[in-house]
Amino acid sequence: MPPLDIPVTRTLIVSGALASRDFQDVHHDAEAAKDKGSPDVFMNILTTNGLVGRYVTAWAGPHAVLRKVAIRLGAPNHPGDTMALSGRVTAVTPPAPGASATEGATVEIAVRGDNRLGTHVTGSVTVTLGGEGVPA
Repeated sequence: MPPLDIPVTRTLIVSGALASRDFQDVHHDAEAAKDKGSPDVFMNILTTNGLVGRYVTAWAGPHAVLRKVAIRLGAPNHPGDTMALSGRVTAVTPPAPGASATEGATVEIAVRGDNRLGTHVTGSVTVTLGGEGVPA
């Protein structure tokens, strides 16, 4: 899969936390984050989960359906970082006999997102394609 670089801004971190109703102060208050041992605010797992989903569906196409997203966080994403997402297809299961013409193969993808501190996220995503086959 082609890589995707996502600039990690303070606005992305705060808006992602608010959109996912995660009001933990470490995601919007730099002083509170510092008091708890972090150099600055950091991205929450729900924002990372959404960005991983965006990465996969941008590749898989508008008719793809996410079936499973299983991720694990590592190094935090702080303002000023760039998260470099990459992925590779690890398995392809053809559509079941009798599946509708709009339901394609089910694809398993290993994903990884790195920043200046190391690996931010690893995991796997299962997606059913929209009948057009496996993207290039």
